[in-house]
Amino acid sequence: MKIKVLIALVILLLLYFGSYILVRENYAVVLNHYGDREVIFPDDKIYLYYFYRPLSRIDGRLTEMEFHIGQHR
Repeated sequence: MKIKVLIALVILLLLYFGSYILVRENYAVVLNHYGDREVIFPDDKIYLYYFYRPLSRIDGRLTEMEFHIGQHR
């Protein structure tokens, strides 16, 4: 029984990480000619920002990439 729960948790974590990578790549934009990138989550999908916030915080520290909701004004 414990092994099934562990396997289920591992699968869920892999799905979370994999889906984060897809979302990150879909919403990443290049800001300038230096190639700086940031991830801009759409205003109408704020739930994505909060769902992936734990990973985006870690990712931001490792890659110095910025993450926010909506376009710069």
